[in-house]
Amino acid sequence: MSENTVDPQQYIINDEPYYESVSNEIELYEAAYNARMPMMLKGPTGCGKSRFVEYMAYRLKRPLITVACNEDMTASDLVGRFLLDSDGTKWQDGPLTTAARIGAMCYLDEVVEARQDTTVVIHPLTDHRRTLPLDKKGELIEAHEDFQLVISYNPGYQSLMKDLKQSTKQRFGALDFDYPAEEIEVQIVAKESGVDKATAEKLVQISHRARNLKGHGLDEGISTRLLVYAGQLISKGVEPVAACSMTMVTPLTDDPDMRDTLNAAVQTFFG
Repeated sequence: MSENTVDPQQYIINDEPYYESVSNEIELYEAAYNARMPMMLKGPTGCGKSRFVEYMAYRLKRPLITVACNEDMTASDLVGRFLLDSDGTKWQDGPLTTAARIGAMCYLDEVVEARQDTTVVIHPLTDHRRTLPLDKKGELIEAHEDFQLVISYNPGYQSLMKDLKQSTKQRFGALDFDYPAEEIEVQIVAKESGVDKATAEKLVQISHRARNLKGHGLDEGISTRLLVYAGQLISKGVEPVAACSMTMVTPLTDDPDMRDTLNAAVQTFFG
């Protein structure tokens, strides 16, 4: 057993996250959870993957432990390490180990950012074994029956240096995510930001123009998240052109010509 007593209730989401279903993803995910199938969520930045995981954790009444993956993350950051204290050393569980012990959903966000030698530690948890070896501690954890592993990544960022191994990919069921259909995205922007429907429609129209430029000067289109940011500023009284420039143009590109193109789209609707 771990020396650290963890209260699962601290990871419970008490307030229902706002999520608009775009297809049958809720039903498919529930079926996957009932089978305790590890899940992979694939889609562009800011399209709702993390919100979906939060919503499903709330709907399933399961604790949720989220890890924002990065290239400096080591296996010890996931599974745990020995720490020095006044009595010598003590073992501190990492987030993956904690989730496996308490039966939480463990969400590894943007897992492709982590080094491949780090992500292999999840392999024993994603097949029939459902175990997690703590080599440094000499302990083998059998995952709680309610434990589920969820990962997400942006396929647009794949490269030879940053991609998941096939041996990792083929351990997961997968759901594809994309930016919502126009009508649904308008509802999301209006609900999340507090702007009226007409303003939300203009923001969504601007995003569609920008998304058409993906691969033609832009690495990524304007995300739903950025639309919500713009709407939040507008609802706080910021002039729409300035709000759009701050949230939908400047973060997206440093190229002057591309900025002019995006600003022209903003002027078309708010000028």
